[in-house]
Amino acid sequence: MKLKNKTYDILKWIAMCLLPAVGTLYFALAGIWGFPYGEEIVGTITAIDAFLGAILGISTYKYNKAIETKENN
Repeated sequence: MKLKNKTYDILKWIAMCLLPAVGTLYFALAGIWGFPYGEEIVGTITAIDAFLGAILGISTYKYNKAIETKENN
């Protein structure tokens, strides 16, 4: 899978900043205010974040491998 730089940067920001922050915020507020399904929602956010991280890791690996191949030829 090949991602454009802007798409990669946005997805990386979502995976590294947005999803962990949203998960932490909901978990804290669920404990304080009694919001429903705190563990389930945070677990879902964490699963999505892990999947997104894996996809971005694969994309980065393939990109770096392609650059390395071009440099060696």
